[in-house]
Amino acid sequence: MRGLSGDFSTMPLRDLVAYLGGRRATGTLRVMRAGVRKLILVRAGQVISASSNQPREFLGQFLINMGHLSEEQFSKAFATQRETKVPLGKIIVMTGLVSEPTVRATLSLKFRETLLDMFRWEEGEFSFDAGAVAEVEGVDARADLTEVRREGDFRETAWQSIRAAFPSGNLYLTVDEGRLPEPPRPGTLDAKLVKRIREGLTIDEMAKVLHASDFLVYQRLYALYRLEAVKVSATPPPGRQRPTPSEEDEAQVVDMDVIGAESPTSEVIQAAQSFLENGNFRDGEALARQAHEMAPTPETEALLRSAEAALVGMLRREMVDKPQVPSLELSAAQLKTLQLSTPERYLLSRIDGKRDLGAIISMSPLKELEALKYFQAFVDGGLVKLTPR
Repeated sequence: MRGLSGDFSTMPLRDLVAYLGGRRATGTLRVMRAGVRKLILVRAGQVISASSNQPREFLGQFLINMGHLSEEQFSKAFATQRETKVPLGKIIVMTGLVSEPTVRATLSLKFRETLLDMFRWEEGEFSFDAGAVAEVEGVDARADLTEVRREGDFRETAWQSIRAAFPSGNLYLTVDEGRLPEPPRPGTLDAKLVKRIREGLTIDEMAKVLHASDFLVYQRLYALYRLEAVKVSATPPPGRQRPTPSEEDEAQVVDMDVIGAESPTSEVIQAAQSFLENGNFRDGEALARQAHEMAPTPETEALLRSAEAALVGMLRREMVDKPQVPSLELSAAQLKTLQLSTPERYLLSRIDGKRDLGAIISMSPLKELEALKYFQAFVDGGLVKLTPR
């Protein structure tokens, strides 16, 4: 068959998956939307590899969230993978941390979730290049595209029921542990959900902090909701206020002192290019992002991707390539007085004086560049100290 390309407004992913599965296609599927990139290798209508730049879709995150692997075990396996370049799944099996059948089943789940996450996208672009795909190293796992399409149809119905119970992700919950089907076992999703509910996180904050897909979190919360073990809270927990859309938007704004917000896009692009050429990757990336947000074009997107890659490379060299262990410079009491965002609170909570920065970032649900930026700000602001291992 020939290659395909298009966007989801004309051909939703569910239709594309049905098309490729029905023809038992072989080739490489690339998908992109608003900075999210996914690469899926297909052989005879089956997914044999699925990668994404979304941390919650990494194999390690699935194994941790499903209770097969602790964060400490993952840190050790990740360090070995970083040194040897052997696929993570293979390392986990070779070291006896998780059985091969369990890793294979988790990989298959990861493949399905990588695709199913996109079934609800209304925007995005795709391209499918038909032709032979290379052999994949590591544990062999498959996910049939026809079965993925069937699962997508089931989820469409399930989401209607879930949204009737939880109309927004910006909701707080309460839990009645006496109505749980059994006491949550440490490391299970139920135990993690109960803990986050008691910490006062919203549903969407839980999904982000737990490294889990939206459906996995919502589906389990809905099951507990039907048991009346979980209920929607009419008021936020003490000390928290529901974020408004304007507050959420403001949290995404990059502070810009270099160039006025009213500057024409062409001037911002020129300034970004100048900063990048002179090695000022921080300001160059911020300006490239501003230019792309002001007037998105293929030119601004290419500039932003180039700037992001340059900044990631610089921050890796400064903080990650040579292992450094972060430690807090403030006490827990002092930290509580600071106005911190959910991602900032999460990253600071992972600091234990043992794990190096690379391990913490690899387990973070944030994109690598976001996490690196936060840690750079922590260091610059005197919140965190990095000590070479």
